[in-house]
Amino acid sequence: MTGTERTARAAARASAAHAGNSPSRRTGDDAGTGPAVSTGTGTGAGPGAGTDSVAVAGPSLTERRKAATRMEIARAAAELFMKHGLRATRAEDIARAAGVAPRTFYRYFAGKEEALGPLFSAGVEKWAEAVRDAPAGLSVPDALRHAVVQTLTPGAGVRPESMEWVRSLLRLAEGSPALLRVWGEACQGAERTLEGVLAARLSGRAEAAGEGAPRGGGSRDGEPHGEEPGGGAPGGGRADRGDAASGVGSAHVTASGIRLSAAVAGAAVRVAVETWAAGDDPADGPAGPVPRALGHLEALRDFPWGTA
Repeated sequence: MTGTERTARAAARASAAHAGNSPSRRTGDDAGTGPAVSTGTGTGAGPGAGTDSVAVAGPSLTERRKAATRMEIARAAAELFMKHGLRATRAEDIARAAGVAPRTFYRYFAGKEEALGPLFSAGVEKWAEAVRDAPAGLSVPDALRHAVVQTLTPGAGVRPESMEWVRSLLRLAEGSPALLRVWGEACQGAERTLEGVLAARLSGRAEAAGEGAPRGGGSRDGEPHGEEPGGGAPGGGRADRGDAASGVGSAHVTASGIRLSAAVAGAAVRVAVETWAAGDDPADGPAGPVPRALGHLEALRDFPWGTA
């Protein structure tokens, strides 16, 4: 049986099983669509659908398989970088370790450093999504703290060995402008996700307080866009400390305020992880990423979330 025939049969079995419940791994040029496995990035979320379905919920089978292949390549790259170093690892070595052809590797990534993008993104997006999943009754600061504990606590929100991967990879990034750029792009992407999450959370609290939607409006999916010139509290006023901490009060939630809030919150957690990674403190100790991030957020207790 040829590789093409095996691929066709595997795809047919996956479709019949509604988005594939049996992971498979292929090698060679036909591996571009990747195995149908969960990657932890959220790309495999949502119910599957048969091939005869007109309305498909969530990403298609092909999209999920591509995302899975990207993550396999990213994991292979991380392992080789930590074992042999960034300089000694070639893109061809990563492709071989991931079980794909070199041209398949370059179909997904421009270079070896970019291969870590899916792994970086999965980690930082997980925190933004945890803010979304925090109990609705929590204020913005409490939701941010909740997400930090949920996603950065070794043995609970994350595996201890994964934190050591984070430390090793961020140390590599400090010595590589190209890899540092990939890390920065992942953090920026998560910041945009957090912006939409905060827009929905702050809008809900503002509406509950009878203040209406954020000034400047928002897009259909919750992403804020645009802003009225001079947006803010009537007459330029701002909420008192209690209102600022909860994101609800006499000041209006604005699109620029939401964006600034996402940037500030993202930086607070990112810096905590980066400074921990630069040292030798254990991840579960008093100087681990969770205490550091919580300390940064505590320093922002008077920040006017969404209304700055």
